[in-house]
Amino acid sequence: MKSIFRMLAIVVLLIAASWMVPSSAPAQETTVSFQLFYDELSPYGMWVEYPSYGYVWIPDVDRDFRPYGTEGYWVFTDYGWTWVSGYTWGWAPFHYGRWVYDDMYGWLWVPDTEWGPAWVLWRSAPGYYGWAPMGPGVSIEVSIGGGYQVPNDRWIFVSDRYITSPQVNRYYIDRTTNVTIINQSTVINNTFVDNSRHVTYVAGPGKEDVQRVTGAQVKAVALQENGKPGQVLANDQLRIYRPRVEKSADQGRKPVPSKVTNLKEVKPVTERQGGQRRNEEKPANRTQPTPQQTDKKQGGQQRQEMNTPEKKEPERQPRREVSPPAKQDNTKQPEMRSPRTNPKETPRQKAAPAEQQQRQTPAAKPTDKKKSATPPVKKSTSPQPKKKGGDVKPKKDDGQEQ
Repeated sequence: MKSIFRMLAIVVLLIAASWMVPSSAPAQETTVSFQLFYDELSPYGMWVEYPSYGYVWIPDVDRDFRPYGTEGYWVFTDYGWTWVSGYTWGWAPFHYGRWVYDDMYGWLWVPDTEWGPAWVLWRSAPGYYGWAPMGPGVSIEVSIGGGYQVPNDRWIFVSDRYITSPQVNRYYIDRTTNVTIINQSTVINNTFVDNSRHVTYVAGPGKEDVQRVTGAQVKAVALQENGKPGQVLANDQLRIYRPRVEKSADQGRKPVPSKVTNLKEVKPVTERQGGQRRNEEKPANRTQPTPQQTDKKQGGQQRQEMNTPEKKEPERQPRREVSPPAKQDNTKQPEMRSPRTNPKETPRQKAAPAEQQQRQTPAAKPTDKKKSATPPVKKSTSPQPKKKGGDVKPKKDDGQEQ
């Protein structure tokens, strides 16, 4: 009997515990409307009303901008190849909606509700991978089935071994060769089905194929939810804001941009010089940049200051006393004559320094017997005998005593 009561008590406790403990409910995702796009992207471009598409966004970038080609690179996630943008606003236009090109205004972004790793098509050719933005309203089935043709100049091709490089934009192939590569390429029809959102994505090249052509292991990056607009790649995790989006707001209110620019006031793309606003803190790369890349990025200023020795002024040599060169005088100078033709010594020769007179060797001075009236008296080296009666003064040549 005691065992029966004990069993009944255990059953009662289990039933009571199941009533008291609440069942865990799945986390509810944030739901937003197009108003989020209108408000978040306004500081980085302009909203215009475009025929057949409604409100579209023109980013504040220069004429060379290309979606999925400028300021970004590819990482492999569970959803396939995912575009990591370097722009602050990149979390939205490269993962929601589609891009369309206008010959007058350039690239325009058309918002949509479905999130994706990248809304692009992929092609593979011997030695190359290529991708191109998908146009608005084009389904995945039509795109990979060959029913949708992208203009040749919209494709971006890169050498396949550089597809995983964080600086993939350095290895883009010149678009003049696109036609040749496209004719040798095939469509990559790898897809990924997101059962939680019931959406199919184009996954891009297979992981094994990329590892084979690059010769390196491809490590998958985990995709995490971010609580606010933006994206950060760090520690092999990509945190990105990707809420569920609806076209209309609560209570059926129609979202409208706070400022709509008249399409006629937009400058043509050929005259555009955008600010290209990027992330203040760019997503961290999986590989650390090399010192050469760091020098190039920073202009080499800091490294040059550290490695360049301090410039010292050259030591000044003692100044030599050099007589200034004689000024050229256009007046005719008297010709310098030898002592034979000019027996009179000029004042300049008298004023010559003793150093110059010493430099003149006796052999260089011509002797002139006619220069002096009296011939030089040879001094006798033998001592003269003294006469008695005291010293006698020598007589001059004219016979007079001195």
